[in-house]
Amino acid sequence: MKTINSTVKTGLITVLFLAMSVTGFSQLAFEKAPVAIAEISLETTTLDYGVIEKNSDGTRTIQFTNTGDAPLIITKVKSSCGCTVPSFSKTPVMPNEKGEITVKYDTKRIGKFSKNITITSNATTPQQTFKITGMVTE
Repeated sequence: MKTINSTVKTGLITVLFLAMSVTGFSQLAFEKAPVAIAEISLETTTLDYGVIEKNSDGTRTIQFTNTGDAPLIITKVKSSCGCTVPSFSKTPVMPNEKGEITVKYDTKRIGKFSKNITITSNATTPQQTFKITGMVTE
């Protein structure tokens, strides 16, 4: 009887050891699996309107590239002021492809301007900012 119990115990310990080893190695392999990430690269951090006339077209476009290896999803683009209205496509930008953000500044206001635009996305840096600057003359 003792040899059967000893053999059963040895077998159970062996099975337990193998189960723990397999679980440990599969967890290790899972943790080292590469994770796809999106990355937004703006063509510029300042969109300069230059000197423009009052009531002229205040619409400009800034381009960006998804330099990551996962689809880039922009969820929000917000201006620091109501005089600037940004718009963007809700369609994901695939890796190595370009997208654009359109900004419309209210050119009824005379004088220099400098406004921040904040982009919120699923990129490694979830919020990125660029600036629009210029001067409106009569």
